[in-house]
Amino acid sequence: MCDPLLVSVHSSAHTQAENTTILLATGDKGGRVVIFQQEPESKNQPQCRGEYNVYSTFQSHEPEFDYLKSLEIEEKINKIRWLPQNAAQFLLSTNDKTIKLWKISERDKRPEGYNLKEEDGRYRDLNTVTTLRVPIFRPMDLMVEASPRRVFANAHTYHINSISVNSDCETYLSADDLRINLWNLEITDRSFNIVDIKPANMEELTEVITAAEFHPNQCNTFVYSSSKGTIRLCDMRASALCDKHAKQFEEPEDPNNRSFFSEIISSISDVKFSHSGRYMMTRDYLSVKIWDLNMESRPVETYQVHEYLRSKLCSLYENDCIFDKFECCWNGNDSVVMTGSYNNFFRMFDRVYRQDVTLEASRENSKPRSVLKPRKVSTGGKRKKDEISVDSLDFNKKILHTAWHPLDNIIAVATTNNLYIFQEKLN
Repeated sequence: MCDPLLVSVHSSAHTQAENTTILLATGDKGGRVVIFQQEPESKNQPQCRGEYNVYSTFQSHEPEFDYLKSLEIEEKINKIRWLPQNAAQFLLSTNDKTIKLWKISERDKRPEGYNLKEEDGRYRDLNTVTTLRVPIFRPMDLMVEASPRRVFANAHTYHINSISVNSDCETYLSADDLRINLWNLEITDRSFNIVDIKPANMEELTEVITAAEFHPNQCNTFVYSSSKGTIRLCDMRASALCDKHAKQFEEPEDPNNRSFFSEIISSISDVKFSHSGRYMMTRDYLSVKIWDLNMESRPVETYQVHEYLRSKLCSLYENDCIFDKFECCWNGNDSVVMTGSYNNFFRMFDRVYRQDVTLEASRENSKPRSVLKPRKVSTGGKRKKDEISVDSLDFNKKILHTAWHPLDNIIAVATTNNLYIFQEKLN
């Protein structure tokens, strides 16, 4: 199934389940958030899962201007995160500087029979009010409203790259290049700085923070990754400022692969805890790595995403693609991981059966109910019929953002201008 995402140069996707209601939120370069809802399954065809339709659309951020620094602040959405399920749905959205808490609620009744004003809102002449009426609620067409509840601003000097909601459901963190702040969801005028890697002399700066996330079960634990390929796990019980990490995960570099680009491609673009909290996954430019939280020395699993690009690093550096930040995600039971690549390819790795597959998201081969065919990339020599040459890959077509349904085998992948939703084939 293919749902176009309007002008989505940079999208982020996240899913949340409340009973059987599944929502998928996407953000675009224009500061707009579009929420899709999965329709209920058909009673006549119970084997067919419901399709996703637009549930709500609202403008989250507007362009701003920082007059002190003479900087224009884009409205582009960097991250969206759902809060744990509640009677109403809440989500956090952020651009480079400002985080907002939104409430998404439904209304299917409206009050009628006011004493002091007409149905169209005009106030009545008090001299004409001779009886007392009791207002009543009447049914109306379902209306979905998005209302801003909190605005968290003025806490980041550098661009925000991550937000993560804590399992205590009361706090969340936000990270920029050099600092991580801890917020209370009810307090907007102050936050606590829990990580600060800014050196006294900026000329001594050797790395920046690239991603950060709270542990799914332990509210005192979080991790952050760096541009040097290290992941640091911090325990907030140890000190107010987590300048000393509890654990550091880093894989020794293979001297045989050492090159000018080594430091760039080792930079971690995303880090995600497994749902169980036992493992975490990191994505660098060429690979996905699975780490056991009990073993810091090396990853327990390494999956090559597009190793065939190692010979193309020079041209990828010249066109800036080497700096692309790919995200990754787990399936519902942590047995499969997924991440994006170029040419609108995305990769899935089965951790149980040690199998992997490359699929393509494109309008040509993604007609509703059609089955995706695995794709293969030829690196040289004689190319087979169904293979695509590495020289033919389109680096302007890329999948940076992916999301996996929390319960079913349904995935969402965002390309430059479209959102694609695929589901497992049902017999």
